Amino acid sequence: MSNVRNKKGAGKSLPFFFRESSIVSFVIIFVSSLLLYFTFTFDIVPPILNRGIQPATFPKALLVFIIFLTLIIIFLSIKSPWKKEKKLPFQFYITLTSLIVFILVSKFFDFFLGISLLAAIVAYYWGERRLTYIILVSIIFPIIVFIFFETILGLRFPAGVITNLYYN
Repeated sequence: MSNVRNKKGAGKSLPFFFRESSIVSFVIIFVSSLLLYFTFTFDIVPPILNRGIQPATFPKALLVFIIFLTLIIIFLSIKSPWKKEKKLPFQFYITLTSLIVFILVSKFFDFFLGISLLAAIVAYYWGERRLTYIILVSIIFPIIVFIFFETILGLRFPAGVITNLYYN
């Protein structure tokens, strides 16, 4: 059975929605749509208790964004299929490790320190070698995140080394 799948051109006769990449995309869209449906059952917070946006607004926007990006992936994979790699690149493992480091640093030290470190590590290992740009990314990206969440969404960040300087 596995010899049939490994033969040249074996997957090309299948319609695009039965290919492995499309199945994963459709599962993501299905789960996101299901979760989006459940966000409409969230209670509405009274205006006196509401700081910023309603609790269901951000998950709704995030799920719609995920569905939109997944549809783009489906469109791009139909237009030009990606080549299959037998081995994941080294940068993938570095990115996963840096996400774990981000979680630890943001939990025990500061969220902004963690996100700066994550931005710098990912930028470096995915090909950026100019130190000036790496420093700019690690400073500007957390500022953009802060402005978006603090001022637009009205969400307060947990206490930490850098956030205590701002909130105090």
